[in-house]
This record gives sequence, C-alpha cells and structure tokens, in this order.
Amino acid sequence: MPGTGVARVLPTRVLLAWVLLALPPSLAQPQPSGRRWVTEKEARFDTTYADWVGADLINIYAFNHSVRRNRTEGVRVSVNVLSDHKDLPVLFVVRQKEAVVSFQVPLILRGLYQRKYMYQEVSRTLCQPQTKAEVETQHFYVDVSTLSLNASYQLRVTRVENFVLRTNERFSFNATAAQPQYFKYEFPEGLDSVIVKVTSAMAFPCSVISIQDILCPVYDLDNNVAFIGMYQTMTKKAAITVQKKDFPSNSFYVVVVVKTEDEACGGALPYYPLSKNASPDEPVDQHNRQKMLEVTVSPAITSEAYVSSMLFCLGIFLSFYVLTLLIACWESCRQQKRNGLLAAMDSPSLDTASLLGHARSIPDSFLGHAPYDSYGYGSFGNGSSGSTEGVTDSMGSAEVPYGYVGQEQFKRRTPSAPMRPLSIAMGERLLENVSGRPRLDSLSSVEEDDYDTLADIDYDKNVIRTKQYLCVADLARKDKRVLRKKYQIYFWNIATIAVFYALPVIQLVITYQTVVNVTGNQDICYYNFLCAHPLGNLSAFNNILSNLGYVLLGLLFLLIILQREINYNRALMRNNTHALECGIPKHFGLFYAMGTALMMEGLLSACYHVCPNYTNFQFDTSFMYMIAGLCMLKLYQKRHPDINASAYSAYACLALVIFFSVVGVVFGKGNTAFWIVFSVIHIVATLLLSTQLYYMGRWKLDSGILRRILHVLYTDCVRQCSGPMYVDRMVLLVMGNIVNWSLAAYGLIVRPNDFASYLLAIGICNLLLYFAFYIIMKLRSGERIKLIPLLCIVGTSVVWGFALFFFFQGLSTWQKTPAESREHNRDCILLDFFDDHDIWHFLSSIAMFGSFLVLLTLDDDLDCVQRDKIYVF
Repeated sequence: MPGTGVARVLPTRVLLAWVLLALPPSLAQPQPSGRRWVTEKEARFDTTYADWVGADLINIYAFNHSVRRNRTEGVRVSVNVLSDHKDLPVLFVVRQKEAVVSFQVPLILRGLYQRKYMYQEVSRTLCQPQTKAEVETQHFYVDVSTLSLNASYQLRVTRVENFVLRTNERFSFNATAAQPQYFKYEFPEGLDSVIVKVTSAMAFPCSVISIQDILCPVYDLDNNVAFIGMYQTMTKKAAITVQKKDFPSNSFYVVVVVKTEDEACGGALPYYPLSKNASPDEPVDQHNRQKMLEVTVSPAITSEAYVSSMLFCLGIFLSFYVLTLLIACWESCRQQKRNGLLAAMDSPSLDTASLLGHARSIPDSFLGHAPYDSYGYGSFGNGSSGSTEGVTDSMGSAEVPYGYVGQEQFKRRTPSAPMRPLSIAMGERLLENVSGRPRLDSLSSVEEDDYDTLADIDYDKNVIRTKQYLCVADLARKDKRVLRKKYQIYFWNIATIAVFYALPVIQLVITYQTVVNVTGNQDICYYNFLCAHPLGNLSAFNNILSNLGYVLLGLLFLLIILQREINYNRALMRNNTHALECGIPKHFGLFYAMGTALMMEGLLSACYHVCPNYTNFQFDTSFMYMIAGLCMLKLYQKRHPDINASAYSAYACLALVIFFSVVGVVFGKGNTAFWIVFSVIHIVATLLLSTQLYYMGRWKLDSGILRRILHVLYTDCVRQCSGPMYVDRMVLLVMGNIVNWSLAAYGLIVRPNDFASYLLAIGICNLLLYFAFYIIMKLRSGERIKLIPLLCIVGTSVVWGFALFFFFQGLSTWQKTPAESREHNRDCILLDFFDDHDIWHFLSSIAMFGSFLVLLTLDDDLDCVQRDKIYVF
C-alpha cells in the first residue's frame, strides 16, 4: 500500500510491453518465458537505493515533493549500473508532470566519425513544470527495467542546491558528458538584459554552453543540445548576452554540457583502441571525463548607455568638421590681413598651407567649360601642350647636356651667381607673358594615346626621362585635359567597384546574421562576446558603430578636396601665374579615390563585423589594400604626373592582390607549394617594378631583355666599374628590394596563418618606405615642410602608434576554433560599450584621415616655385 513502505507486486503486461517497445532494436533478445513482475516502492530524496533488476522484473520508485509558485527547486536523478552487460543496458524512465525522460545505462554517445563512447554513471536534472497554486504536491516515478537476467544498480534522487542563479553571484559546479548540468535564471524587475559568463581553469574537456527557454524537455546531452536556444562551444571562457524580450516567461535555463570529444574546441581526437578480438563498433569507456566550471550572470548595459555611446561617437568625428571649419576661417582671415581684400580678389596668393587651400580646379559643371584647355605644365612658349619647348633647364641655370645610361655622371645643376638677377628678371617676364595671354578653349577630343604615339614625342620622352637630374616640368608636359580625364577615372572606377562590391557583401552578412539568430549557433561569428552589445537583429552593434569614423572622415576629406579644387579652378580662370606654372601639378582624381576608399573601408568593415569569420575577412581588408596602393600612387604622381599608372592597370594590380589574399586565406595555411609560388611571384614583381621606376618606364619587356641586361652588366660592371646614374632612385630601390625580399623569406619560412594581414603588412611597409624616402629627399633638395603638414605628420604618427597598440590586443581570431578564440575575449574598456578593437577603429580612422592630409599638404611650400626648379626623386 502507498505510504506503508511495503512492496507490492502487480502483473502489468501492458506496462512491460510499453517499456520493451522503448528499447532499441539492437537490444532485442529472446524473452524468457513466465510472468513479468513489477515492484513499486515509495522512495525518498537523498537516499541511495542499491537494487537489481532482471528480464522478468521491473522496479518503480515513487517520489513526491512540494512545489511552490515563488520558489524553484531542481531535482536530480543519479544512477550507476554495476553490472557489465554492454549489450543489455538498463533502461531508466522518469515519468513526471508534462514530461517523460528516458535514458539507458551504460549511456552510449557518438562523436566524430560515429565513434561510440560509453558511460556507466549518469545524472540528469529533471525539468520543473510550472504551477499556478501557491503550494502543490507533485509526483514523479522512476521505472527501471532491462533484458538482462540480473543487473545491479544504484539510484539516488537529490534536490539541487542553488538551482536558481542570482545576479552577480558566482556559482561553481562539475559536469561530465553523462552528467550535464543546467540552472535557472529569472530576470529581476527593471533588468532587461544580462550577460551569462561561464569560465573554467581547464581548457579541456570541451564543453557547450546553451541558453534555453523554460520548456520541457531540456536538451542537455551532447547529441541534442544544439536543437534549441542559443549555444556556443567553450574551453576556458564563454559569454552569451540574453535579452528579456526573447523569453516570454522572463526566465531561462543555463545548460552546460561536456562534449565527448575535444575536436570542436581545437583539441586532438582521442586514440581509438582496437584490439584484435574487438569489433570496430565497440564503444570506448571514457572513465572520468569531468570539468569544473563557474557561472556568473551580470547585468548588461542599459538603453541610456547605447544613447550616450552613439552621441560620444558622433561627437568625436563631428568635432573634426568644426576644427576644419575653424582652420579654414583662420587661414582666410590671415590671408586677408596679409594681402588685403582687393589683392585677394584680383590676384590671390596661392599659399595652400591650409587644409582647404586656394589653388584649385573646379569641375566643368561649375563653370560651364573646361578650365585646363591649351596649357601645358612645363611650357613657357606658345602654350601648346605638344610643344617640346621649355623642357630644358630654366633660364638662370648652367647648361647641362642630357645624360644617358652608360654615360658619365654630371654634377647637379646650379645657377651661376652672376646670372641670378637676370634669371629672376627673365622668369618674371616669362610669367607675365603667360598670365597675359588669352585662354584658347579647344573643343577637340585629346586622348593620351594619340599624344603618346607620335614618333617625335616618343623620342623626346627618351631624351628627357633619361636625364640624370629631372625637374617636375620635364614630367609635366602632357595636356592638362588628358591628365585630368586620366585621373578622374580613378574616382569613377572606385565608385563603380564600391557599388558592385558592397551590395552582395551587405546581402551576405545579413544572411549570416539571420542564420545566427535562427539557429542560435554562436560559433558562426567570432565576436568579442564579453563586449558584444546587441541592437535589433545585430549581435555586436558596438563593433559596427565604431566604424562610423571612416565614413564621416572620408566624407570630410572629400569636402576638403572639393573646396581645394574649386579654389584652384578659380585661380585658373583668373590666369593666375602661380596656379598655371608653379608648384606641384594639381590633380584631384586620386584624392577623390582615396576619400571614397576610406568611406568604403568603414562600410565594409562594419559589414565584416556583423558576423566576423574567416570566410568574409577579405571584406575588411580589400579596401585597405586599395588605400595603401592609392597612397603610393599619389605620392609617386606628385613628381611624376605624366608617367603615373593608369586607373585600369592600377586597379587590375589591386584586384590581383585581393585575389591572392582570398587564395591565401583559403588554401595558404600550411601549404608549402602555395608559399613557394607566392614568394617567387612577390620577388619577380618587385624586380619588374624596380626596373620600371628606375628607368621611368623607358624599357621594354620583350625577347631581347636578357641580351640588354647582359650588355648593361658587361659595360657597367666588367669593362668599367661605374656607379648608377640615378643614385637617389637606386638607393630607394635597393632598400625596397631588401625589405620585400626579407618579407618574402619570412613568409616562406614562417608561413603565418593570417595571410591577409601578412599581405597588408607588405603594402604598408612599402608605403612607409617610400614616404620616408620622399621626406628625406624633399629636405635634401632644400625644400621645407610647412607648419600644418608638420603637425599632421607628428600627430598622425602618434595616433598610429596608439592605434596599433590596440590592434595587436587580439580580442578574437578566426585562425583558431570559436572556443579558442573566446579565450582572447575581454571586457569593455570605454564607456562600458567599446572594446579595444573599437578603439582601434576610432584611432585608425583618425590616423588614415591625418595621413591623407599629409599627402594633401606636404608640398604646399612649393606653390610659388616654378616647376623647372622642383626636382624629381
């Protein structure tokens, strides 16, 4: 009778049949004849029952406990089968209100490649059904059965202490693959979001952290934990942000499951022993595969923190707009005080030291016709761009014959002292003639190819570009309309690339985010989960918001370039002599392309951080390659406007770089053949580019190249030992080859896993090397650096230093498994909203903007210097 503690025996064929049907087909054995008996016992909590069960006996244990509406208690069933019958397991069925839980012991769990792992000790926490009454007594039953003739076991049912987690209170516990744990958390009043943090001192065994709604059954085994809720694998750290709006009951379960294998967390697969007499399907006993963990639930940030962080981000970058406006106003007032308002209107000084400048070219749409017609940069004669006049040295210089490769070197030209006054007077007279002549607008179409194919011009190129010492006037002889059209293509091409590149990227990352939200698999994306603040459907809004600086500062740079171009064009319309014949030739197409690339870097970096992983890392780096390439092209264009690369060839080379980046990320890890091929291509490309730069493009890659190389080596090294004609260029190219060969050797020997960053490092090293060479040669040539570019150089260098410090903190890495990546996660460090990588976004966007300003203002000191007195290096 119930409550007497006396066992009662009842023949229940129906119940026995139901239990036998629940057995797997593989366990079906010939049934013994005779009657089946069922024993039902009134059982108590915290009592160990050592009993046996056989094929003709079923044991039922009846438990009851009180459930209160405002208090939740966990109930845990622990069993241990002492008999060694692997092919005849013992089946335990727990029948309770709203749920039935069944499991067999030994418990068989499958791993990778269908490996089987066996567990003799099993513990399961029972799902707790909700009650509407203040106090309710609930009953549940544990049925034990087997097909074995005699199986011994131990059964114990206990109450789980600390089943309900408290906010900001740590709780430690142990878990195994056959003894998972889960706990309940209830949102307190006024708290809308929390972060569940789970830590462990030991990396392995690998485990899974899952957040599930209060539903029965709870999926708490390795083979079903991914069926519902949010989950992520874990070694030492795991963190999941949980929002109250996603759980109607205002509560959830924190489920911790230890996996049967460590492969998902980056560990090695265990040795799978196979004896001679054992079957390949024989399960392996993993013994005590246990992990100690600690769980903490802490409040997440409030909505006010989101607003303050967004205002902070906007305030930082909008302050640059205010600062730019103040500098422009200050420069304008300074110019007016120095020159007077009337002089500024009639013949304005073109001191472009300010950020906005005063010597600019305006688009045709502003003025109604082309401003560049009929003027060549270096001509002082009749104004024809095709003329070969005016390409020799200036009037006050001593005459120096043209130098060819193989001839003796000549000393650098210097004006004769007695001729200085005459040269200045003649120079002023020539400039007066230029400023006084009328502008001739030509409606004919002038193409660069038409100009270059003329035989006399081609010969003239060989004469001029092989001079030992070149001035900017020598390499600024092409028609302005041709070069203007040529460099505008840079902007239109990158704008087209941006549209066609960004649209599928946006679509793809939205799909990624949708998959994460629907499946709950948080191993898809490599966030810094300790500082990932969701907003709407976005899992890490802070990483997206921090990219706003690239967009806003890129737009500001475009506005600065536009204002400079407008001012320069107005000077051309007034036939200002300085704008026509002095300073570095003004071309703004590459600047527009750089500003657009900076904005696209912000957009694509934000797209990458929607769901960062190794399959879309090229989204974050593609425009970094373009920015590095465009900066080098712009630096080269300053002194070589006529021979700079076309937009088509430049973007084709950048596309090839991006192609290698993708191939390296996908196939380069540990692939020796790939690294050999890439290193060879890197070295060959470096040699070809060095030859192109050294001879200013006046060489040909054809069948006779080897013969010409041998001839030069024989004449310059064997027959007579002579140094290089172009010493400065040779120094730069030797240094560049040393750096690139070293990087190629490093890649071939070390074979870094992060190929995309390695490739970006190659571009940045070459850019820094060329920039340092440019600064040194500029100062060596007697030029100076004005105040604003000097401040930009110093400030940008400092900001880059801090930015790189935060970049190398490494809060996550897709080179490892998601679980290993989370070991690098850190808490927020700024406003409890932004992490180290967000600060990298802030500082790097400011540093890139400052670097662009350096390129824009670096040669402002030459705006009043004639182009035939500005040296090329």
